[in-house]
Formats: sequence, C-alpha cells, structure tokens
Amino acid sequence: MSHLTLPRLAVRSTARRAQIRRLSGDRETPQLLTAGAYSSRVAQAVKDKRSNRQFIALLIPGYNEELVIEHTIESAVSAGLDRRHIYVVDDNSSDKTAAIARRTVGKYNVITVPRSGKGLAVHRAAESLRLTARYRWIHIADADGEFDEQYFTALRRDLRIKNAAATGYVSSMKTSIVSQYRAFEYTIGMEIVRRFQSIAGVISIIPGPTSIFRSDVFDQLDFHGNALCEDFDVTLQLHRQNLGSIQYIPRAIARTQDPATFKDFIKQITRWNRGVVQMFLKHRIGTRVTKIDTYLSYQLFQNLFFVFMYGVWVPYITITTGNFGYVALAFIADVMMMFIYAYFAAMRSKRWDILAAFPVIYAMRWVSAYVFFKAFVEVAILRRYRLGEAKGMWETVARHSQLTSKNQFNTARGNA
Repeated sequence: MSHLTLPRLAVRSTARRAQIRRLSGDRETPQLLTAGAYSSRVAQAVKDKRSNRQFIALLIPGYNEELVIEHTIESAVSAGLDRRHIYVVDDNSSDKTAAIARRTVGKYNVITVPRSGKGLAVHRAAESLRLTARYRWIHIADADGEFDEQYFTALRRDLRIKNAAATGYVSSMKTSIVSQYRAFEYTIGMEIVRRFQSIAGVISIIPGPTSIFRSDVFDQLDFHGNALCEDFDVTLQLHRQNLGSIQYIPRAIARTQDPATFKDFIKQITRWNRGVVQMFLKHRIGTRVTKIDTYLSYQLFQNLFFVFMYGVWVPYITITTGNFGYVALAFIADVMMMFIYAYFAAMRSKRWDILAAFPVIYAMRWVSAYVFFKAFVEVAILRRYRLGEAKGMWETVARHSQLTSKNQFNTARGNA
C-alpha cells in the first residue's frame, strides 16, 4: 500500500519535466497537439487501461478541514471506492485535518506539504505519491463534499478512456437558505446548461467536487496558476491545448457543502467571479474563433446585457417617460420566468423547499448579478486582483460539521 515500496521510474516524461519547470518559474508555451499526436496519446491511454494500473485514485486536498474530511472519505468508501485508493494532501493545516485523515485512510495515504495553496498542493501530492504512474484516472475532490452511493459505480460503467477529463453531477447538501438557492442554481446548471455544454463540446468548468482527469492529461496541466478560480483555469487549459474532450456523467452525483451564512456566501461568490474574469483575461477568451471562445463570450455578453437592461435601460425609460409601467412589467415578467425555473428545479431535485424559499432565492439572484458586475469592473476595467496576487492560497469559508460515522454509510460494495 505504501508508495515507498513501488519501483522508481527510470525516466520522467518530457511533459513532467516541463511541468516542473513551469512550477519553478521557467514557463514554457504549451504546444497544441496535432491530430496524429492526439491519436497516439489516446492509443497509449487505451494501452495503459489494459495494463496493471489501478482504475482511479481519489485525491482530496484540504486546509483546516477537520470538521468535514472524515465525512467526505467515508462517503467515498460507501460509494464503492476502497480506502487504499483514497489520498489526502494536507496543506499544512493548523487543526487536526492530517490526524483525522491518517486515522481514516492510513498514514501512507496522507501527505502534508508546506503551505502551498490548492493547486500546488495537488501537484506535490501527485508527484510524491506517483499517482499518474499507478492509476489510469486521477480524481480531485473538495474536502467538504460527499458522494452518492452509486458514484464510483457510475464512473466504472460510464467513464470512457477516449476523453481527456470528466465531471459528474453537482448537487447541494441541505443546510441553510444558501443551500436552497444553490440547489436551484445547481439543478438548472446540471439539467439544462451542462447537458447543452456536453452536447456542444463546450464544458467550461470542471467543478471542484467532481474533477476527473486521464493520467497522461493530468501530466500536461499546470495546477499552480495562482488563480482565484483554479478549476476554471485547468478546464480552459484543456481547451486551449486541445488535450481532448470533457465527458459529463450525470449519474455520478457529488454533493457539496454550501456556506452557512449570507456573509460567507458573498465571500465565496466574490472570489469565484473575480477568478472567472481573471481567466477570461489570462486565456484571452474571445480572441480566437473556437467553440469555447464563442460560448463563453456569449455567456459574458448575456450577463452584462442582463445588468444593463435592468440596471440602466429600464430605469432610463421609466424616468424619461414617467411611466412606471415599464418597471412593473419587467419585474412581473422576470418573477414569472424565475418561478418557472424554480418549479423545474424543485421537481427535478425533489427539493420542494426551493419553492418555499422562492422570495429569498429571487433576491439572492439579484445579489449574485451585482457581485458579478462588481467583479467584472474590478478585474477587467480597474485591473485589480490581478493573476498571481492571491498566491494560490486557500480562501475557504467557515465549515460546519457533517454527521460522520462508519455506520452512517453502507459497507463499500467493492474496489473501484
């Protein structure tokens, strides 16, 4: 079980050496794969599948996650993954994160690294534990989530080696009013937006709770981009380097813990939105004629147009004409459309508390729009929060404990 007993690789791949140089500051311009090179890479991945490599490694990075780390691990075991394939990288936590993880998965599956930030911690753990040499797929998951009991069964059944990466269905744990809003957001996002993205080949973000990468592709990615939104950065690297398609597996359900307070909610979405705008600038979205550029440019335009319509145009018409009917009509139409979406989300997620919380959800939608516009102005126009200023450090919101016990989950149904 210990990685110390595994034979040392005689030669590191060119891609790995390039990755190390990037982390040390000697950055190289990523080379796009030709059609032939891409076909060779997929063929090698198929050959690896037939070798004695294990199927999937679950890597959980965490910083001060003592309240949730055991619950996340136990849910993975319940979902069909053997503990020996679960690894935890502790980013030099000041609490009992590492001790709890060692007790839960064993001391050889836990590594503590100097304070690094999520991306570099993931890289250091994968390098030290030599995960890409031992597994065909690398799964990264947030420490504050849980997996549906069929999660890894769904991955074994549906995951296709021809794809560079994959992501499952993100859902929300029932905790607070924020989780009701997130349940609304996630359901619309997964049931409508993500399905369209999958068909069109424009999945734009592989989210933290369910991020799966083919091992050879994992070696090509720079997880230490000092970004506020590292999952968006890594996903755009896949598109920009033409590393392959991203698979959506809706039957693989992962639930995530949402902020318990409105203050933490604002803190979280502010960081996310600033990070998204950062990546628009870093990857020069909109400057190339590609599917992902077209789709993301449309999304940005749609969000800005919404802010302009309701924040500028409707008030302007109302003031200049003196007819407040425009405001009333726009408000009624918007509420009706949102209620239709809310009913759909409640029906699909079987969470009827979404409808009970509709007035608050509607208000939070406007708050989210304001935070997005504020972040856009800060980063794109005022040039604040530039890439690298965050040093890749964690900015986790306050955690709240999940009830965790080995008896809470069903006995694992077998190794993945």
